Parts: sequence; C-alpha cells; structure tokens
Amino acid sequence: MSGNSAALQPPADAVAPVRHPDAPAPGELLGAHYGQCFGCGGEQPHGLHLQARAGQGVSITAEFTVQAAHQGAPGLAHGGVLASALDETLGSLNWLLRTIAVTGRLETDFVRPVPVGTTLHLEAEVTAVAGRKIYSTATGRVGGPDGPVAVRADALFIEVKVDHFIDHGRKEEIQAAMDDPDQVRRARAFEVNP
Repeated sequence: MSGNSAALQPPADAVAPVRHPDAPAPGELLGAHYGQCFGCGGEQPHGLHLQARAGQGVSITAEFTVQAAHQGAPGLAHGGVLASALDETLGSLNWLLRTIAVTGRLETDFVRPVPVGTTLHLEAEVTAVAGRKIYSTATGRVGGPDGPVAVRADALFIEVKVDHFIDHGRKEEIQAAMDDPDQVRRARAFEVNP
C-alpha cells in the first residue's frame, strides 16, 4: 500500500490491538455474520460467499472464488467486487476484537487482474487502535496463499453501538435479526456494515 493517506496513518498515541479472550480460536471458521450479506452470506446467490478463518493475534485469512457473476471486463473480476472482498475480510477482523464497527475509509490498490474461476487468498490484520478508530491492512493473492499480490488495502473502521444499525437499517431485516433465537448469530448480524 502506498500509505499516502493521512487518514489511514494511526496517530502517535495508538495502541497495539488486543485479541478479545472470547474471540474464535486460531483456525476456526468465522462463518457468515448475516445470511443476506453480499460478502459472506450464504443466502446471496451471486454473493462472494467469502470464507474467513481466525488467525494468530488479530488476523484472519479468507478465500473466495471469482464467479461469472463477478465480472467487470470479460473474464475478469470487477474491481468493485475485489474491493468488497477486501472490505469484508477487513470487517471480519472486528469479530476478533468483539467490537461493532463500520468502514470509515478503504483505500485499495489493484495490482494485477483476477480472472474468473480464480480463488483469491486474503490475509488481514489489525495494526493499531486509537479510541474508536481501528486501523487494518489486507492483501489478496492469486495462485495460493503465497502467490503474487493481486489486490491490497488499508482501512479505517469506526466503533459504533448497535443503535447505528437499528436507526439506519430496514425495520423488517433489523427485527428478523433481533428475533433470531441464536444469540451468536443475532450479535454477529450487527457486527459490521456501513
């Protein structure tokens, strides 16, 4: 990442992130935070169906395979879809902090084309926390977890209260999520979204 944006540079008083003691164990599949989520939800026929796993510290790995519905140019992933994959991966980091947060800023570099049928291997980590601000970075590689970098991003997430979603979301979906008898799924539905 170029690192030119001052908004993505942690301030001098930022602290190292601390993994929440109740965070999923390293290697554990995080699962979808909400079934209708374009990034990770299984109920979206053309979604990314991104699969994320907890890593060491405050990091995760994730994968998704580019489908024909994700095209921009013929045979290549749309840049917006790749940015969505990075955003979803970065947002999933907040589950390791057990913090409800929304994307405040996302800067993405597109390094190489990603063909349809390619599995994008993503890695992300929180780099610093300053009050309600959470700074993180991610890369997406093709050809395997150690393959060449295709996309990368730096992000700033802002911690919010669940009221953010209740006040701004559609009432039907908010109520359905809040009525879910599964306490973990209910909490995760409000984990991250702009």
